[in-house]
Amino acid sequence: MADQPAARPPLPPRPPLPPFDEVGALAKVQAAEDAWNSRDPERVAAAYTPDSRWRNRTEFITGRREIVAFLTGKWEREQDYALRKSLWGFRGNRIAVRFHYEWHNDSGQWWRSYGNETWEFDDRGFMSRREASINDLPIEETHRRIFGPRPPQDRDHVIPLQ
Repeated sequence: MADQPAARPPLPPRPPLPPFDEVGALAKVQAAEDAWNSRDPERVAAAYTPDSRWRNRTEFITGRREIVAFLTGKWEREQDYALRKSLWGFRGNRIAVRFHYEWHNDSGQWWRSYGNETWEFDDRGFMSRREASINDLPIEETHRRIFGPRPPQDRDHVIPLQ
């Protein structure tokens, strides 16, 4: 009889845990912003369940391996990526977020991408579902507003509409 692989221990919880209050929801949003601004696909993927499901624009992604592959390609195309997220709403184990980010392509064209996300979390605080709708606006480099991760003194700043 072949040896069975050892069962993996469950992942430790990732607080704050649902159901979310405003403080917990804001902490999740800031943690997501910080992780995405690291541009480290493994770090970002660690916040999701192993079988997490995504819709990102027109792409459908399932699981951490696909998340890492998707983000690796994204940050190769979207150079000097810098993101801001803000809490839109929350209830139970769900959070809604507004965001915008800026980046440039290989030819040097700068873009501001606007969008909304809905997130659903499991009871251990990992995101099990993410749906993102995103629109892109070409901008001049002189119109950029985001220059790297958000400094701590700006953490309460609300994202402007334009």
